[in-house]
Amino acid sequence: MPQASKPNFEAAKKILTAYLENKGLRKTPERFAILEEIYTREDHFDVDELYISMKNKRYRVSRATVYNTLDVLVDCDLVTKHQFGKNLAQFEKSYGNKQHDHLICTDCHKVMEFCDPRIQSIQNMVGEMLNFSVMHHSLIFYGNCTKENCQNRNEIPRETSAAYEDR
Repeated sequence: MPQASKPNFEAAKKILTAYLENKGLRKTPERFAILEEIYTREDHFDVDELYISMKNKRYRVSRATVYNTLDVLVDCDLVTKHQFGKNLAQFEKSYGNKQHDHLICTDCHKVMEFCDPRIQSIQNMVGEMLNFSVMHHSLIFYGNCTKENCQNRNEIPRETSAAYEDR
């Protein structure tokens, strides 16, 4: 089993503890187990993937606990929630992650990350020009893989990608 990046996970635990205490919420072992599971991941995930992963590791958590904990983790900025498609929210850890943007394949829904420092430069320039303090941004490119031998494009039925086509 991969381990959470120790410094990032320990810092995230402290942030979560302070947040829960400040809000008067309980510090349950399930919340911290979910946090650790998220911080061992290197990918984007949806609620069901996280729930199944927790169950497969014999954690006794309900789907409702996963949903509620994700809400808390998003609220205290330890997890970022993305709405890449029509009805499927995906999440990723945010503490200790560098700023990045996303490419989404409309055939197989694969999420790819990229980082280009020019985007940060544009963000800074726009903020300065408009006297606006930009806190963060989200940039998502939707498209299709152009590789001739893209196995994902050939394996996914067309109706699956229909949710992305009426944009």
